[in-house]
Amino acid sequence: MIVNKGTLTALGTGFKTHFQSGLGMHEPMYRPFVTEVTSTTSKEEYGWLGKMPRMREWIGDRVLHGLAVHGYTIRNRKFELSVEVSRDDIEDDNLGVYSPMFQEMGESTAAHPNELVFGLIKGGLTTKCYDGQYYFDTDHPVIGSDGATGSQSNLQTGAGAPWYLMALNRAIKPVLFQKRRDYQFRALTDLDSERVFMTDTFVYGTDARLNVGFSLWQLAYASKGDLDATNFNAAYAAMMGRTGDHGRPLGIMPTHLVVPPSLREAAQEIVGVERLANGATNPNKGLVQVVVVPWLV
Repeated sequence: MIVNKGTLTALGTGFKTHFQSGLGMHEPMYRPFVTEVTSTTSKEEYGWLGKMPRMREWIGDRVLHGLAVHGYTIRNRKFELSVEVSRDDIEDDNLGVYSPMFQEMGESTAAHPNELVFGLIKGGLTTKCYDGQYYFDTDHPVIGSDGATGSQSNLQTGAGAPWYLMALNRAIKPVLFQKRRDYQFRALTDLDSERVFMTDTFVYGTDARLNVGFSLWQLAYASKGDLDATNFNAAYAAMMGRTGDHGRPLGIMPTHLVVPPSLREAAQEIVGVERLANGATNPNKGLVQVVVVPWLV
C-alpha cells in the first residue's frame, strides 16, 4: 500500500470506526451513581455542599439563607490512551492486528468512567468529602435540634468485604462526575511532522480532561460487616432516619444495594428471594435493586 495523505485519511476513518465499535461494547454502569457537572476551568468549587435550607411558612420578610462554604474543590485531571502504527505495517498491508486493538481502545475508554467512579466509592473509607471527614465515616458533624453539634455515621465497621447502600433517586447523586473535555479520538499522521520523520510511526489515541469527587455523604452507607439481614436492616434504618441540621428529616429512601462479585449471592438472598430460610415471607423482597460491580473487587 502506498502511504500518502489519502490512504492515511482512509485508515484513520477505519480505525475510528473500530474505536467507536469498542465504545459501544461496554456497559456504562456508572451513570445512575453520578451527577454530571460541566467544568469550565481547571477546578470547580462545591461550597454549596452541606447546607441546603428547608421551606418555611412565609411570615414577614423572606429569610435569606447563605450556603455553607466548605472549600471542597475537585481539580480536573488529564487521561490518555495512545498506540503507534508502524509505517512498515501500512506499506505491507499488515493491518489485521490493529482492528481488534482499536476496538479494545474503545472498550477501555468506555470503561474508564466506571473505573473512576467505583474506584472513588471503593476508596471512600479513606477519601475525604466536603465536611473534612472520610466519605464513609462514623462521625460526620451535624447540628442537632438543640443547636449543638453532634455526629452521624454512614459506616458500619467490620473485617469483611465492603458493601454499600445508596439512594440514587435524588437530584444529587453520591458522586460528582466533573467533565472539562470529553473523550475524543485523535490522530498524528502528518507525513511532514518531525515525529513521523524520526520514528516512522503514526500515533492514534484518545484523551479526556475530567475528574470525580464525592457529593453528599448522606446518600450512601458502607458496611464491612457481614451482608446479612440484620446489618442490611440497620443500614436501611440509618439512612431512612437521617436528619440534616437542626433535626430536619431528609426523607432519604435507599434504592440500591451495591456489592462486589463476591457478595452477589448474599445480596440476592436478602432482597431477591420470596421466602426466608425458615419459610417466612421475606419483608425485604424487592426493597432495593442489587447492583454487582466488578470494579469493587
